[in-house]
Amino acid sequence: MNKTAKLFTGIMLVASLTLTACGAKNNNGGAASPSESPSASPSASPSASPSEGAGTVDGKGFKFAMVTDVGGVNDKSFNQSAWEGLSRLKDDTGASVKYLESKEATNYLTNLNKFVRDDYNLTWGIGFLMGDAVKDAATKNPKAHLAIIDNEVDAPNVASITFAENEGSFLVGVVAGMMTKSNKIGFVGGIDIPVIKRFELGFVAGVKAVNPDAKVTVNYTGAFDKADLGKAAAASIYNDGADIIFHAAGGTGNGVFNEAKERNKSAKPDKKVWVIGVDKDQSLEFGDDVTLTSMLKRVDEAVYRISEQMIEGNFPAGKNTTLGLKDDAVGLPETSTKNVPKEVLDKVEEYKQKIVSGEITVPTAK
Repeated sequence: MNKTAKLFTGIMLVASLTLTACGAKNNNGGAASPSESPSASPSASPSASPSEGAGTVDGKGFKFAMVTDVGGVNDKSFNQSAWEGLSRLKDDTGASVKYLESKEATNYLTNLNKFVRDDYNLTWGIGFLMGDAVKDAATKNPKAHLAIIDNEVDAPNVASITFAENEGSFLVGVVAGMMTKSNKIGFVGGIDIPVIKRFELGFVAGVKAVNPDAKVTVNYTGAFDKADLGKAAAASIYNDGADIIFHAAGGTGNGVFNEAKERNKSAKPDKKVWVIGVDKDQSLEFGDDVTLTSMLKRVDEAVYRISEQMIEGNFPAGKNTTLGLKDDAVGLPETSTKNVPKEVLDKVEEYKQKIVSGEITVPTAK
């Protein structure tokens, strides 16, 4: 399958493009029209601003939908980013957009099939865990068009988009390795699946590249929608002396922020702890007083551009694309300058160029 693509300046997927699992539940549990949806405003980072030329495609009459995993659309992370992409598509093109939340894994196929039966032009499955359901829906409905984020589905009517999370995670690992005061760092993951493993392996490699003496404690909670589990995992890691935790756990990761905030209320300045966010610029949600930086993953842009290609008649059916640092699809937000010193960001840029050039190969899940 085709595994190459380009995302040009401003993180814009080119028109010829051949193109986790994560979060806190929304209580309605059903379909929502854009007016019923959560806020879909893009991140404040310039990299998240609407792409150049947006609004030139007429999408009136087109219908797009997405099905979340159990994390829900308000996860402040992965699913929410995807919905922001579709919401911006509606604003720019006039297309209709909807979503359905999955309360449990058994809802995945049911929700996908609802949109397929209702003749949506494109139905998105958001997350690795939806791979089997997307495959099933696509096989039984060969005339339907589906797309999936974070998994590769081998079907002629499915577009698959994956990301090189390990590359972006390497860079935030460099930040953590250079900025830790205790030489103890943590990683909190959701479910131990390949996409989250890529976050972990890249992060640990980045830490070790600049600080081989640092200890990285890894804790998988087994869930993407349990903030209490994230809080407990963070408490254990912080209690062991860690001062920085990177999470890749969706809504479960919200608990990591909650634990850090509570600790910082009574902590002395030299004992302050930090969290590295994921998927979106999480300093905009949780504050830069606790968010050291974030590992951006431009799910919103990928969803937007693939959907726009459907309107243009260029849907990349049957193809898979992996987006990484060379495409500016992963990386750090510009708000990182608030808490990360220039010399550290310079080192991040140095390693970024080495990864892009192939001088460094970042480990990934097998």
